[in-house]
Amino acid sequence: MPHTTHPSHQRPCGWNAWLTERQPSPALRGQSEADVVIIGAGYTGFAAASAWQQARPEDRIKILEADQIGEGSPGRNSGFMLEIALANDARPEELERMEKLNALSRQTMALLRERVERLGIDCQLERSGTYRAARSTIGQRALNQYEAFLKAAGLSYQTLNGNQLAERIGTRYYTQGIYSSDCYLVQPAALIVGLADSLEAGIELHEHSPATQIVPDGKRWRVTTPEGELTAGQVILANNAFSRALGADSSRLTAIYTYAAITEPLPQPERQRIAETTWGLLPAHRLGCTLRTTADGRLMIRSRYSYEREADNARIEAELKVSLEARYPELTPVRFDKVWGGTTGLTHNGAPLWGEIQPGLYVSAGCNGGGIVKGTFLGDALARHALGQPVENIASLFGKASWMPPDPVRRLGFYLTSEMERRKAKNET
Repeated sequence: MPHTTHPSHQRPCGWNAWLTERQPSPALRGQSEADVVIIGAGYTGFAAASAWQQARPEDRIKILEADQIGEGSPGRNSGFMLEIALANDARPEELERMEKLNALSRQTMALLRERVERLGIDCQLERSGTYRAARSTIGQRALNQYEAFLKAAGLSYQTLNGNQLAERIGTRYYTQGIYSSDCYLVQPAALIVGLADSLEAGIELHEHSPATQIVPDGKRWRVTTPEGELTAGQVILANNAFSRALGADSSRLTAIYTYAAITEPLPQPERQRIAETTWGLLPAHRLGCTLRTTADGRLMIRSRYSYEREADNARIEAELKVSLEARYPELTPVRFDKVWGGTTGLTHNGAPLWGEIQPGLYVSAGCNGGGIVKGTFLGDALARHALGQPVENIASLFGKASWMPPDPVRRLGFYLTSEMERRKAKNET
């Protein structure tokens, strides 16, 4: 099956549906030129554009977005902005590397927070911290591994038993948990829309302009969209797994769909007990459920995965209801206001696909669910790399994306591994 340059979704993004309607930037039409073209108006693409503009304010920078801002993957995530590495990256024997990564994450998060505050972006940004919780033996082992990293790294955290966790998040489903203060929560669609609407002068954004082809044109590149054509000296691919259709290495990158649902605002008694404060919970086991509350007293759950193609959202909705009702039986029957799918780019070993593909063609893809902060840093670093500026040693910090077998072996491997993990961790899903 040939790869596409952008996803299509069965349902609109719930986060975006609650924002004030905005006028999209005009689509690219006709022929034009630029110094650099960035494919993908997400956190990686915007960071690359901003870094380029700061270094060369006289350059003409164009960003092409396949969808409308807020409806793409950047607006469809869960809104966790982690200042430290995810648990499955956290191994005590690699403390020196992890300490460098965490320092970069904190620095990037501070810059994002400063930008939000300076520009007055109303995105409900809050340093709420995050919980990780477990119910089963396999989840508890993962939680213990994460605690070992936090302790060895000298990072602050609190261990919580089931009763203590229930007091904070209103469910006795979990038997133990850990709280870390090193996380912000945000309304992700509001953040990406705010960043789009406050781009620096000299950066031109074109929405509803998917790049359909990128081909060499002498010493430049020619980028084609449905209604236009653009030539540029350099091109940055920041559309994650969908960069495969435009020249990125498809043997190292896979698109995975995951799914989120948000309830209606909870009734006052339940809201007071469950969602009186804004909190977020990440699963100890990778196939577990992500949970969070919102500023207006809703409860979000994110779980379930599918390979390369979006699963039937009605079936997913029913499964998410079962998972949420197991955690909060007093909410039965759960009533979801919005349910939607979104994509992430995965690599086999968790390392990004990053760097120069061909002369003047660059890619940053495979965030592996690392999300907003990690994508922002890698986009900024890629622009500096393309401009010949000093840049951190990305390979030593993050590793290099490893090879994966082609389909159908890759697809079969994904489903076999997922099914085995799901069976082992059935009480975490």
